[in-house]
Amino acid sequence: MHSLSRIFIFALLLLGSATARAQEARMLAPDTLSTNDVFGFTLTPDGKSGFYVKSFGGRDTLILMMAQFRGGRWEKPVTAPFSSADGRFKDIDPFVTPDGKLVLFNSTRPLPGKTASGDFNIWAARRTARGWSEPFVLSAVLNSDSSDIYATATRSGTVYFASDRAGGLGGLDLYRSEFRNGAYQPPVNLGPNINSSSGDSNPYIAPDESYLIFVSRRPDGPGGFLISFRQGSEWTKPVGIPLPQEAASGGFCPFVTADGRTFYYSRTRREGSRFIENIYFIPAEHLHLDALRDKAMQGR
Repeated sequence: MHSLSRIFIFALLLLGSATARAQEARMLAPDTLSTNDVFGFTLTPDGKSGFYVKSFGGRDTLILMMAQFRGGRWEKPVTAPFSSADGRFKDIDPFVTPDGKLVLFNSTRPLPGKTASGDFNIWAARRTARGWSEPFVLSAVLNSDSSDIYATATRSGTVYFASDRAGGLGGLDLYRSEFRNGAYQPPVNLGPNINSSSGDSNPYIAPDESYLIFVSRRPDGPGGFLISFRQGSEWTKPVGIPLPQEAASGGFCPFVTADGRTFYYSRTRREGSRFIENIYFIPAEHLHLDALRDKAMQGR
């Protein structure tokens, strides 16, 4: 048998094993954090501070929460100091940058010079010796007159995010803004190898930009969580990440810890008019990224 064929078969066997073990996904801190109305977890590199969204079971009030991990457990969360505590503005999708210096998030609060709230834009808060700074617009280059959401960043500062701005392939598309010479460059659509007419969102970019995990609802291929691998300046065709069916159908907000050891995601479902949503995690080794990379390379 050709060696490449053997490698591919082995990769498929690993993926089957990963699917079974992915059933071991655990809810994060059901006693303090996962209260049936939360999503979008992110963690500082030292693992001591977590941020997430409190939805109150709907989408009318969305607030960012912050919790500390001490003594082997998560303490009672509080409203993040840079979030809209009174719910006047909607704040979502927190992401701690790989260096731990910024929290990126999306907000409907008015942009500088404006008085009315609008669609979601990309904001940030900076870590200081006294805590977290007041929120500021990450860069006017990134934001548009449409919703710009779920911004994540590499070690070098390059930002990936989703937007339904004009010129996309349909619904939300994924974009990349390189951080070069101390400034963000105009966002570039990742193109038809990544984006689809069905809408693609929630991009998590690896710190070294080697892979991209995102969420897609495309009907003509793998749905749920997809992953693509960077090959030079190109991306492989996305392949599905094997997770339980409930994660594939209701999973969103992917995040991998700075040490690469844990994969977090959120799950949501409807009960009447209410969203039931919580945060889950599995060991990242159960994703078998090497096997997924082999599979993706087969499909190039």
